[in-house]
Parts: sequence; structure tokens; C-alpha cells
Amino acid sequence: MTRLLLLSFMSFLLLLTAACGSSGSEAGGKTVKQESNEAASSENKNNQGGKKKSDGDKTPIKIGVLASMSGALESYGKQTVRGFELGIDYATQGTKTVDGRSIEFIVEDTETKPDVAVKKATKLLETDKVDFLVGSSSSGDTLAVLPLAEEYEKVMIVEPAVADSITGEMWNKYIFRTARNSSQDAIAGAAAIAKQGVKIATFAPDGAFGRDGIKAFKEAAIKLGAEIVEEQYADATATDFTANIQKIVSAKPDYLFVVWAGANTPWKQIKDMKVTEQGIKLSTGAPDIAALKTMHELEGMEGFSVYYHSLPNNEVNKWLVSEHTKRFNGELPDLFTPGGMSAAIAIVEAVKKTDGDTSADKLIAAMEGMTFDAPKGKMTFRAEDHQALQTLYAVKLEMKDGTDYPAPVLIRELLPEETAPPIHNKR
Repeated sequence: MTRLLLLSFMSFLLLLTAACGSSGSEAGGKTVKQESNEAASSENKNNQGGKKKSDGDKTPIKIGVLASMSGALESYGKQTVRGFELGIDYATQGTKTVDGRSIEFIVEDTETKPDVAVKKATKLLETDKVDFLVGSSSSGDTLAVLPLAEEYEKVMIVEPAVADSITGEMWNKYIFRTARNSSQDAIAGAAAIAKQGVKIATFAPDGAFGRDGIKAFKEAAIKLGAEIVEEQYADATATDFTANIQKIVSAKPDYLFVVWAGANTPWKQIKDMKVTEQGIKLSTGAPDIAALKTMHELEGMEGFSVYYHSLPNNEVNKWLVSEHTKRFNGELPDLFTPGGMSAAIAIVEAVKKTDGDTSADKLIAAMEGMTFDAPKGKMTFRAEDHQALQTLYAVKLEMKDGTDYPAPVLIRELLPEETAPPIHNKR
């Protein structure tokens, strides 16, 4: 199992060597940043307050994408960037143009470090003069960048970071999120296992992602009558979880609910320490395909999924699956690919609604309450906090024909109104 996990992680490293840094993005070896209109680009860079379309204005729309193209979350960054590229193509029918203006995007690697994220975002805003920010893979990176969106008065689409505080206490009016948040995950996770009298232990990485996720899960589970008997947090880069698991076992819960992200999953140690053999059932959100390949011991587990390529049944997702396999050597879209695509579609739809005007006030007015089609179905930016309401999935992990891992099988869709999270921004 350790060897399988290492091989999966190394494969991601090899695949990502072709990804671009600060000047473009992965597109089958080609850059998507266009350099053909230097005069228009120069005019674009001299206008920091947002660009308004006028007759004959053909300046490019520039988008800065912050993603973990290295570090523990690099596979997530790669998925997001691929999805974003596909989303621009889908939303513009392959023209990479909206309202007469070409679209460029520039990818910057945050290295999953908040200080680096701030530095790269500042470069995008001051040097590249982007109209939009998108990102990032890490909640910590994203929280560090949020104030810059307000300072520079630029709309930022948050994808795939999930910390509640992003659209909660740290929110500002320039922030919109296509990613689901921790509360949406928690409502779905709690619905799968929590009920009166059930004892639950939780385990998560020690950071904004993990702590916000567990906080939201606890609130949802307690409302359903469950008791939280133990909470354990480990360093996000840890590889030895022995002490955490021992404390969980000692608490004698009925369920262990795990929130995790990254390559260093705890599943092998949970199996080695025979947690399930001591009467403790496991539950979690179904992760990306690389992590699913390490989860044979979770076959039969009921939990929830943010996305798996076979779960949504709509035309946008069918296009995504088909086009992704064509462009990327038969690879299927993964956990965060549809999020990147959704962010791109949202930007294009917003610019259409403003007739090409990329000034923040016009965009915000257009995007509040905006509904658009995405790979997971219809998404709506809630006016109060700009959180996208979206479908999640109740699933069971099962071995299926054609897979060598337990894959998410749909139990039922959890509709946007069913998983709508509390409003925490006190707007």
C-alpha cells in the first residue's frame, strides 16, 4: 500500500513537469497566454482600475490563476488549471474570446505557502494588471490573498479552497466562490452517519481547511443528535499518525469521520492499527483518484463526494469527460477539474452579462444571484456571501468494472438547496 501511494504521488510529479509557471498554463504542451497584441497588452497594464468596454476596445481580458503547482497539493493545482483551460474553451465555444475581447490567463505557483501566494498575487495585480484572480488550492494561501482583492478592487473567484472563513468572517465583496465550502461538505458528511445517540470521533489536518471542516461537521452532526467524543488534528505534512489514532480508538466512537487532503493520507495507518476491527466504522468524503487507490480497506463505506466523473448526468459534464480524455491521453477528469471549469465558465458568463465591462462594480452586480451551467449542474452565487450553491453526492465506495480501486457509486444527489451552508459573513 505504501508503495502504491508513493507511485501515485510520483506520477503526479512527473505529469506536472510539463505545467507552466508564471507565463501560461498546461494545454497539451502549448501556452494559453497570447503575446500577439503587445500594444493592447501595454494599454491594459496601464489601467489598474478595471477595464470598461467601449466601441472598438479589443484589449485582452487577463486572468491570474493561483494554484499549487508544487508542494503537497500539486495534483489539485494541476486539476484546477486543466479544468480552467477547458472551461474557457467550453464557455467561448473554442474562440477564447468574449464580447470581442480575447482571454488570456497566467498561472502562478503558490507552492502551497501563504507568503508565496501573496507575492505571486501581487505580481499578477501590479505587473500583469489582471482583471480577475482565481485560486487557490490551499485555504491558507487563499485567506492570505483575500485582502489584496479588496485593495486592488478585483473580483476573485475562489477555487478550490473550502475554509468557511473565506466566505465568512474574512470575506469581502470582491470574493466569489465556485468551490464548495466546509459547511457544505459537513452537511453532506453528517447526513450520511449522524443520528441520535451515535458517537463520532473526527480526524483532520491542523490548519484552516481541517479545523473549519471539523467545526462545520460538528455543528451539523450535533443538530442530528450525534455526540462528538474525540477530535484529533495532525500536522498537514505529517506521515506518522500513530498517537492520533490511539487517542481515537481509546474514545470508543461508533464512527471515525476523516477530513483530509493531499498525498499523505492516513488510511494505511488506520488499517494497520486495525481501527475497523475494533468496531469503529469509517466515513469521509471520497477523494481524488490517486487517494481512492489507497482506500481498498474502505470498500463499502458510505459517505459523500464533491465530484466523480460518473456521478453528474448533464451535458456540461459529458463534454468535460469527453474532451478531457481526448486532450490528456485518456485521463479522466478528477476531483477538482470541474471546479476549475466552473470558475472559468462563471467569468465568461459574468463578462457576457456586463457586455465586456470588467470593472469590479459592474461584475459584482452581474454576479450576485447569477445562475450558470457547470459540470455538476446549475450553480448559483448566493447574493449574501457569493458562495456558489451546488450539488453534492451521497455515495458508497464499490469496486466497479474497469477500476482497480473502490469508486464512488451514487446513492442520491444532495441538491443545492439541501446543502446550502449557513451565512457567516454578517453582511
